[in-house]
Amino acid sequence: MYFAHAQYLYLLLLVPLFPLLYGLVRWLRVRRLRRLGEEALVRELMPHWSSAKGWVRVVLFSLAFFFFSLAAARPQIGAKLSERETRGAEIMICLDVSNSMLARDYTPCRLDRAKLAISRMVEKLEGDRIGLIVFAGTSFVQLPITTDYVSAKMFLSSIDTDSVPVQGTDIGDAIRLAVKSFSAQSEKSRAIVLITDGEDHEGRGADAARQAAEFGIKVYTIGVGSAEGQTIPKDGSLLKDKDGNIVVTRLDDSTLRQIAQAGGGAYIHAGNEEFGLNPIISDLRRLEDEKYSSVVFEEYDEQYMYFLAVALLLLVIEMLIGSRASGRKFFER
Repeated sequence: MYFAHAQYLYLLLLVPLFPLLYGLVRWLRVRRLRRLGEEALVRELMPHWSSAKGWVRVVLFSLAFFFFSLAAARPQIGAKLSERETRGAEIMICLDVSNSMLARDYTPCRLDRAKLAISRMVEKLEGDRIGLIVFAGTSFVQLPITTDYVSAKMFLSSIDTDSVPVQGTDIGDAIRLAVKSFSAQSEKSRAIVLITDGEDHEGRGADAARQAAEFGIKVYTIGVGSAEGQTIPKDGSLLKDKDGNIVVTRLDDSTLRQIAQAGGGAYIHAGNEEFGLNPIISDLRRLEDEKYSSVVFEEYDEQYMYFLAVALLLLVIEMLIGSRASGRKFFER
């Protein structure tokens, strides 16, 4: 069973508190009654008050709250793998996760702004296959090419600057890995979207983009950053070089323009409002769709309504019981 809003399960911690609080109130009440006189005499003065029903009601309320908390967490079952046939393009996103992406010329920082834009782009895809590569001094496939957009967003959320152990920025390595990562089913509608500040320490990005274009793969670049430059916050202080000088990272849009031109794509400077992925998606829509067979997770079946129904039923029973004694004595002759 999977819980879509698992944070609501913390409400279950309140369930044992209800009987404890009720027991405390009962104890305090008995203490006050004893001050009025003998306990047996006081009970005779309140013949219609039922001690047992009070406990029954608090137990029913606790159970109702238990099932309500489970319903709020949205339990789901029934996930399974299934094969689907779709039409669309294949898009490999190469995301720079070097330390320079922590600069805050975007809100909250370059990397988080890029992740948000990718997440929004994924929500707009229809049948297209998407893959994700993270790179800095070296490159890794974070998510193989897929149409499972739910998994894509899950993998995306886990990315940070520690995702790649080697710092630096090797754009060429990222593009070459992306070329190898397309599926065997794709031949025409393929594109690489490179999101970086353009600081290519190895200087091989344009050559790699040119090789990609020879395979019919378009290379788009999105420049993240500003020409004025920004400092890089890291572990509570500003990042410094080996000489102790504060590092300032600047957008190298000339390099990114060269890469996009060599790859037959386009260069876009990311803004806070329009990051640049929407124009690229519009351009990709003009590519010839291809037919793909892919394995994805089926959607989960919602189960919250059953838990909610049990909670409501228990609450109704709890209200119908009341607190007065019934006055009936069984086995009375």
